[in-house]
Amino acid sequence: MRKKIVAGNWKMNKNIQQGKELCNSILNLLETSNKEVILAVPFTHFTVLAELVKGSNLKLAAQNCHHELSGAYTGEISASMFASLGVDYVILGHSERRAYNNEDNDLLRKKIDTALSQNLKVIYCCGETLDERNSGVHFDLVAKQIIEGVFHLNSEEMKNIVIAYEPVWAIGTGETATSVQVQEIHVHIRSVIARKYGEYVADGISILYGGSCKPSNAHELFSQTDVDGGLIGGASLNAEDFISIIKA
Repeated sequence: MRKKIVAGNWKMNKNIQQGKELCNSILNLLETSNKEVILAVPFTHFTVLAELVKGSNLKLAAQNCHHELSGAYTGEISASMFASLGVDYVILGHSERRAYNNEDNDLLRKKIDTALSQNLKVIYCCGETLDERNSGVHFDLVAKQIIEGVFHLNSEEMKNIVIAYEPVWAIGTGETATSVQVQEIHVHIRSVIARKYGEYVADGISILYGGSCKPSNAHELFSQTDVDGGLIGGASLNAEDFISIIKA
């Protein structure tokens, strides 16, 4: 049975006081369920929020980590540092980091290995731009991101990988892929994984949708057979909206 997951990515939003208030609001509204609920927060928030979520359903995720465990890398944060704070997950390969920080699949493969070595689970992002979709290369591009990012892992290690599909053209634009488009590419992603690891492993991996998911479209998106939840951006900054998405 695949795990149902809703992860809120706060990105570079909320100071520590605002983050504490938002986390408390989410905790107050959150109902006990079999869904995994994750907050990916700025690294400045972890010490405070780790105490708040202790004993609750909420898990914490880092939004990135360095590919080395330590060293002369001014301003960077390592996977071991996050693990020592009680962080459960790390997001790697987000489209914004691929675009703004020039992160490629080779670097992301190293980051994944480092994160797994510290017992962090990985939410690995893949997805295409509007030009790439319009030119018809999106299926091959997403397959390449997955193959080059995670296919060096063995079947046991793959249990700690969650895939998040992000149509880059639908992030922060108000545009949303149709439920048919989303199901189509999620099926493709699962088939790519199945060709390498077999149906059993592929069927056990959660694949999230990460493109302008909000309360008004969450139910339709999550009703698709191969959509196992969402990586939520803007809507995760409002407790009521985020809870509505979780309930969907």
